[in-house]
Amino acid sequence: MEELFLGEYIRQERLKQGVTQEQLCEGICEPITVSRMENGKQTPSYNRILAFLQRLSLPDDRYFAVLSENELEIKNLQDEIRTDAARFSQAAPENQPGIRTAGIRKLEKLEALAEPDDRIIRQFILSMKITFGKSDGSYSPTEALDGLLKALHITIPNCNPEKFNLGLSSLEETSLVCRIAYIYAEMGQIDKAIGIYRQLLKFAQKPNCETSRYAEKFALIALGCTRTLLLAEKYDDALETAQFGQETCVKYGHYQFLPEFLELLGKCYFYRDELENCKEFYRAAYCLYNETGNESGRLLIEKDVKEKLDLIYPF
Repeated sequence: MEELFLGEYIRQERLKQGVTQEQLCEGICEPITVSRMENGKQTPSYNRILAFLQRLSLPDDRYFAVLSENELEIKNLQDEIRTDAARFSQAAPENQPGIRTAGIRKLEKLEALAEPDDRIIRQFILSMKITFGKSDGSYSPTEALDGLLKALHITIPNCNPEKFNLGLSSLEETSLVCRIAYIYAEMGQIDKAIGIYRQLLKFAQKPNCETSRYAEKFALIALGCTRTLLLAEKYDDALETAQFGQETCVKYGHYQFLPEFLELLGKCYFYRDELENCKEFYRAAYCLYNETGNESGRLLIEKDVKEKLDLIYPF
């Protein structure tokens, strides 16, 4: 079995994909940093290496690094913030203020720890600020859109979400574009939102597209796209997209998205008047939300089932 140093591995994959050093590091660092890494002369920060791997759609869960004390503290703090953000989105409204306050405090601590020129951390902080909202509540759609565009432009200056290069993006950058698209939908610009999602999903249809490399990004995109198609009352398209997302999650092991896809499939079947299928997927989503402690998801299904089917769980 051939053994490769990380820098050589990234160099080989970069050349295989036809990506230049300048393209790989755009918005993150200077090309000389990539050159030194590939030649084994420099080890960039943990966050930069993760971004390089993600932009090349390479698995980052196989990468192990010896972190400095500061990098370890930053990594642990980011993990805690991501957990708080997930808890915040899943919590009942009355429980959200406490989670928001804790999340904002951790973001302030992270901001103090990070280097001023660390664009990846700056992007993460701004993105999470939009997620938690202000101390007195959520940002308006216009404020959120402005903030997410600023976050995206930190690492991809002047990026137009409608012409986003999925093949050379990090997971955070992809997530930002998906969130931007959905805000357009909430603001009534549904066709624009659908156009962004469909442009991203077209990448899966390219010849020789290695779906396994982009599976997590495709799942993120399919979630937002399905929700937007439901808003547009395009139920057949929504069902097809949700099925693609569900299959991607199961095939490539991204189960964190599965409960939401099951819920969306339940909605799709309801609007198609296929009520037995609707109940089947709502049951499955409810069980997963319940098992994973997603209180918000569970309560939304209870509300949805009561309003749509006039049923109370279990049914």
